[in-house]
Amino acid sequence: MTDDVWSMVHLERAALIDDLAHLDDEQWGKPSLCEGWTVHDVAAHLVDTARTTRLGFVAGLIRAWFDFDRQNARGVERERGTSPTLKRLRQVASRRSTPPAPLDSRLVEEVVHGEDIRRPLGSPTPTRRSP
Repeated sequence: MTDDVWSMVHLERAALIDDLAHLDDEQWGKPSLCEGWTVHDVAAHLVDTARTTRLGFVAGLIRAWFDFDRQNARGVERERGTSPTLKRLRQVASRRSTPPAPLDSRLVEEVVHGEDIRRPLGSPTPTRRSP
């Protein structure tokens, strides 16, 4: 089951990377379906969560004084960085690290946030390949 979930997560990440590959600056700056976040912010959040380990999550939550929204905002700010977010998204596409949450939440995160990005851009939901 674990390998099945991770293979679906990796397929979702690859599909989103394909969809983001041709965005211009205006599209990256477009509001997403996540209140207060642009397309770029959501992509940075996905990079951050892909890099997050269980221990890193707990440490980040402590540094944010147990404020989950603050922790998320810090992760987005960190991952927006100066290098292209798409490049960093490609770098984490096959990672298997996860915050302390059920493994299925990794897949939900990728699917839901993929739609948070695609819908405002008018992009169709990709045809998903089977794992």
